Amino acid sequence: MASQNSFDVVSEIDMQEVDNAINQAKKEILQRYDFKGTKTTIELNQKDNDVTVVSDDDFRMKAVIDILQNKFIKRGIALKAMKFGEIEQAGGGLTRMKITLNVGIEKENAKLIVKMIKDTKIKVQAQIMDDQVRVTGKDRDDLQQVIAMLKAAELEFAIQFTNFR
Repeated sequence: MASQNSFDVVSEIDMQEVDNAINQAKKEILQRYDFKGTKTTIELNQKDNDVTVVSDDDFRMKAVIDILQNKFIKRGIALKAMKFGEIEQAGGGLTRMKITLNVGIEKENAKLIVKMIKDTKIKVQAQIMDDQVRVTGKDRDDLQQVIAMLKAAELEFAIQFTNFR
């Protein structure tokens, strides 16, 4: 009786950790001397999974992005999950940047993961399920080889492994 083992490849973000990281970044900006008297704001839109950063100029915008990235790293949020937009001009001489938080694996990226797994010739099956990829196989060692291969791959998006059974 051969039982199937499996795991899921997902791209998830803990939105509570994102909220905490943004609140910490806001506190740091309020305390820093170089941001005194500026109109710098960071807003999280949880419905659309994006962050809007507004600041006085490009220099301060880059400093805010650096602060935000440091807070994300400390909170265990992968930087690959953030997709930075262009710095654009906002009203009143301000600059604005929208940062999109990638939740779920897009179809093209899921197809890339499946192709990478099939190219290894390891005896596992990979299938796309909504915004994740499920990998199944008889031998747990084969599944662990696939996990190691995916961790070593330089993917342009963040992945995690869940439901290892």
